[in-house]
Amino acid sequence: MTELTTIPRPEHPNPQFERVSWLNLNGVWGFEADDGNSGQERSLQSAKALCGSIVVPFCPESELSGVEHKDFMSAVWYRRAFEIPAQEVGKAVVLHFGAVDYETFVYVNGRLVGTHKGGYSSFSFDITDALLKGDNVLTVCAKDDTRSLLIPSGKQSELYNSHDCHYTRTTGIWQTVWLEFLPKNHIKTLKYYPDQLNGTLQIQAELVGSGTFRAAAFYEDKPMGECKINSNGGLISVCLDLREKHLWEVGHGRLYDLELSFEEDKVSSYFGLRNTRLQGMKFLINEKSVFQRLVLDQGFYPEGIYTAPTENDLIKDIELSIAAGFNGARLHEKVFEPRFLYHCDRLGYIVWGEYPNWGVDHSSAEAVFSILPEWCEVVERDFNHPAIIGWCPFNETWDVQGRRQIDDLLRITYNTTKLLDKTRPCIDTSGNYHVVTDIFDVHDYDQNPVTFKEHYGALAEDGELYQNVNSRDIRQVYNGEPVFVSEYGGIRWRVDGGKGWGYGNAPKTEQEFIERYKGLTDAQLDNECLFGFCYTQLYDVEQEQNGLYTYERQAKFDMTIFKAINSRKAAIED
Repeated sequence: MTELTTIPRPEHPNPQFERVSWLNLNGVWGFEADDGNSGQERSLQSAKALCGSIVVPFCPESELSGVEHKDFMSAVWYRRAFEIPAQEVGKAVVLHFGAVDYETFVYVNGRLVGTHKGGYSSFSFDITDALLKGDNVLTVCAKDDTRSLLIPSGKQSELYNSHDCHYTRTTGIWQTVWLEFLPKNHIKTLKYYPDQLNGTLQIQAELVGSGTFRAAAFYEDKPMGECKINSNGGLISVCLDLREKHLWEVGHGRLYDLELSFEEDKVSSYFGLRNTRLQGMKFLINEKSVFQRLVLDQGFYPEGIYTAPTENDLIKDIELSIAAGFNGARLHEKVFEPRFLYHCDRLGYIVWGEYPNWGVDHSSAEAVFSILPEWCEVVERDFNHPAIIGWCPFNETWDVQGRRQIDDLLRITYNTTKLLDKTRPCIDTSGNYHVVTDIFDVHDYDQNPVTFKEHYGALAEDGELYQNVNSRDIRQVYNGEPVFVSEYGGIRWRVDGGKGWGYGNAPKTEQEFIERYKGLTDAQLDNECLFGFCYTQLYDVEQEQNGLYTYERQAKFDMTIFKAINSRKAAIED
């Protein structure tokens, strides 16, 4: 392995909750695959060394990890030494993981300090009591079984090879690992409720210790307001009146900076002044009907798989989408890292927060234990991002070996989501099969613009919604909810003329591709009862060759053409 001279992914992983006192643990770690899942019995948690090495935060399947092992791994082990900086000694030490797939066991100096289930949500442990003076040893075991029908795996292939729309797997650590150093009195959690009508921000904070909590807002370095409250710990709520209103809008991510303190603890954060609500068939953002020109983004990278090689790669994907005329994305079958969401916030790029439910047997009552706890962690973690304009915990809940989904699984998850967040709409399951939902979205990969347009003509005329899901004896019931086509297109096109997986028949020429794309897209822009679309997809992923860009993010076409098609005014928008 080439020796690293810099820390990979060195930036702070969560700009919405950032302290100065933190230490990035990315870099070269000891590593060992444990195909027999026997490492704990063999006491690897106390081993002096592991047999190999890996570059964290890249998964062992990836090129950037230095391992590039593509086969199934039942368990993997990580080990590295660290020392608490002298200036941080005496503070509480919290160990953070951005994401580890799937079940994680964390040891410090051979002592188990915590466990976590879920391959996509962030988690942390207070490791203060396990620390020693001088060098300390952090050991991590991650167990994963992509073939298990009770483990959410998103688009990770359950076969040895990638196939169709299932791709290279991710095992173990795939986001930044870091330490945070906390004073006795500190801020534990923050939740923001912006009110664009009255120009206020309601802040809910969970505090540890006693003292005065202070909050100050700034816009482009100009003071916008401040407030304070005394507390003996626990939950507090304060209202911050803003001197000026600068609305967060699509294409204009006008963010207010926040400086928060609780005695000696100081946290930097930000928020956007915006609200969302549904009105008839319209989706309103700050009381304006906004047409959602979305694209499917699956968050895969040729060299890093689930992990972007650099922060610039995160930014580039958003910029490529905007260059093609999209104003947002469905973050599909994956929970994206907070750093990506920060750039969505900053650029005014709207996204749906989704969950990688594929791989789970939705006909099993046990599936609720696989999905609901982690989904709650995801909603809580990402609640404050203005770019997230809706939640969608499930996607295409197909039958499993002839068994239908348990409707209560979707109902319980939907109801829990609404308890956690009453400010955003929730789609129970994208495409099918809906049980209880704020929005009735559909997936339609008809490649003929004429028949595609006919499918949704009746919606405006008599309120009937076309559904192309006929594999169940009882069809979904449409009750007049707002509608958008949350997957369409998927038009196959390879720049080298070769074969690739995609939907329907591939066009024979670039002009045929463009005409088909325009016809399918115009049918939705011109429909006064559709509030958005989502094209499949932004870039190719491995063998799936239906992106507007290649997997390496090279444009397949002149993107000014697609920007013109996508950007024109829609019938439903203000």
